[in-house]
Amino acid sequence: MILVTGGLGMIGAHTARALIDLGHEVVVTAHRRTEVPSFLAGMVTVESLDVTDRDAFLALADRHDISDIVHLAGTIPDEDPVHFFRTDTTGLLNALDAARTWGVRRFAVASSLGVYIGQTETPWHEDLALPTADLPHLIIAFKKAVEPITTHSLARTGIQPVVLRIGSIWGPLMDPESPLNHIPPYISAALRGEQPQPLHADDGGDSCYAPDAGHAIALLTTTETLRHHTYNVSSGRPFTNRELAGALQAITPGSRLDLLPGRRHGPGNDPYLDITRLTHDTGFTPNFDVTAAVADYVAWRTDNPR
Repeated sequence: MILVTGGLGMIGAHTARALIDLGHEVVVTAHRRTEVPSFLAGMVTVESLDVTDRDAFLALADRHDISDIVHLAGTIPDEDPVHFFRTDTTGLLNALDAARTWGVRRFAVASSLGVYIGQTETPWHEDLALPTADLPHLIIAFKKAVEPITTHSLARTGIQPVVLRIGSIWGPLMDPESPLNHIPPYISAALRGEQPQPLHADDGGDSCYAPDAGHAIALLTTTETLRHHTYNVSSGRPFTNRELAGALQAITPGSRLDLLPGRRHGPGNDPYLDITRLTHDTGFTPNFDVTAAVADYVAWRTDNPR
């Protein structure tokens, strides 16, 4: 059985579904979000767990035979950065402690494409040096620290760490007014019959639909042999707002979707993740291009608030 912490969040739920589709039994942990999405109903075991509670975390093994862990649980920072770092570091250390205690095969953990910030070479690939740079968000700072904490904690244990440098993910279960990704709010405005805030046509960069991200993580958790410890998780192709507007216009023909010319900050290219390593080791290819992703998301939102 595979454990997915934070398994009812957007990325966690799609990872759990992809693992099930690959034939695995899955137990997910949930803390604040307890509603099971329709595409997981009746398919997973849900454990209510605060991952900062070490004893409760370790007690999961009393009820489940856990072979692998995908650690995706995390919190949103408030005004106290120390509280955020303490909470999420405690959860990570408890997950690592469980992995070592249970002797799991593989431990996958969420990092972020944000670790590449400051690197001028694009696309971003795993062999690039990670620059010392000012980071725009506490979550990115924490994810950058997650990588050495995980790999050093599991060194010489026989447990394979898999660092997931997750790209810009959007899709079902994301906050439709998310401040972290402009795609759901843009589509939500159109679905309400409003004119979305105009976007610059050539802005974009990295983007991946959530079911594809879940599929990639599931493959990295279950593929028999991985040659590396670190993998980019995304679509592997650049995205533009022109594509987004075109895909949305095709299925909401009455929408007014004005675009501003060029890029907001002038000529250049937005970075995106290279997934050559992921594809080579697991066979992953995305199932959704921009058009298919927008159509699927609009259909999902017909019956779901997020």
